[in-house]
Amino acid sequence: MSRLPLLLLLLLTVQPAGATLIRIPLRRVYTGRGVLNPLRGWGKPAKPPRMGAPSPGDKPIFVPLSDYMNAQYYGEIGLGTPPQNFSVLFDTGSSNLWVPSVRCHFFSLPCWFHHRFNPKASSSFKPNGTKFAIQYGTGRLNGILSEDKLTIGGITGASVVFGEALSEPSLIFTIAHFDGILGLGFPILAVEGVRPPLDTLVDQGLLDKPVFSFYLNRDPEAADGGELVLGGSDPSHYIPPLTFVPVTIPAYWQIHMERVKVGTGLTLCAQGCAAILDTGTSLITGPTEEIRALHAAIGGIPLLAGEVRTWRPVDVGWGG
Repeated sequence: MSRLPLLLLLLLTVQPAGATLIRIPLRRVYTGRGVLNPLRGWGKPAKPPRMGAPSPGDKPIFVPLSDYMNAQYYGEIGLGTPPQNFSVLFDTGSSNLWVPSVRCHFFSLPCWFHHRFNPKASSSFKPNGTKFAIQYGTGRLNGILSEDKLTIGGITGASVVFGEALSEPSLIFTIAHFDGILGLGFPILAVEGVRPPLDTLVDQGLLDKPVFSFYLNRDPEAADGGELVLGGSDPSHYIPPLTFVPVTIPAYWQIHMERVKVGTGLTLCAQGCAAILDTGTSLITGPTEEIRALHAAIGGIPLLAGEVRTWRPVDVGWGG
C-alpha cells in the first residue's frame, strides 16, 4: 500500500483571477477489507445534455474528505436554509449534484440508509420539478431537479440547481459511505443542462479562481483522508513547480498519456493514448489485453482483500 499522497490540480477554465482558496477536508473512514470498490460503471447521462455572496477573502478554506478503503473519498456539504448536511462523493467523472430526497420511493433501499433532503425544512427552497436520470454501471438513478442554497467549505449563499433522488440502484448505493454525488466535470456532461456546482460558484463570484485540487492521503493509518481545495492548490502538499497537462476533451477531465512502463520489459500505450482523471473511482482501467499484459508483468493475481503491500514499480508518463 503506497504511503505517498496524490495531488490532482484541475482548472475549470483558463481565465485569470484572484487567490481565494476554499478547503474541504477529506475525512478518513477505514472499516476493513471485506468490501471491494463499490462504485463505478460511473455516471453517463441518460441522454446527451448541452455544455458550461461576497468572496470569503484571501484565506484558504478547505473541504475535508473521508476515505473509505481508498475507494471512496468524500466530504460534507449543506443544502437549504438552515443547511441540511450531506456526505458527498466529489466526482470528476460527472457534473451534477444530487442527494437522496424525503420523497424517495418507498422501495428504493438506499434512501433508508442515508440522509435525505427535506424541501419543507428549508426556507430558501425553490421547486423546479424537471425530471432527470443518470445511468450508472449498476443501474439507473431517477429524480427531480430543485434549487436551494449550497454551503461548502465555509461558502454560504450559493444558489444551485441539484437533483433530489427518488430512485437509486439498490445494493451499490446502499453500502456507499456517502449520501450523494457532487460532480466536478464539465458542463457538457450535466444532465438537463444544469450548471455544475463549481461553475455556479465561479459565476456567482464566490470563487476567485476557477481551479480545484485534490490531496488524497492514501496512508491507511492516517487520521485524515486528505482535502479538496477550491480556488487553487496548497503548496505544502507538493514540491513546486507544478507541471500542467492540457485537457484534450473538455467533458471528462481527459488528458494525453504518453506511456505505461514496467521496468524495461513492457511498454503499453507506446504511441500515447487518452486517459481520464476520475476521482469517482479507485480503479485503474484500460483495454482488456493491455491490462492483462500489465497484470502478467507485475505478477498480478485475483485478490478479494483488495490490498497488496509489495509490487513492481509501474511508470505512468504524461506532461513530459
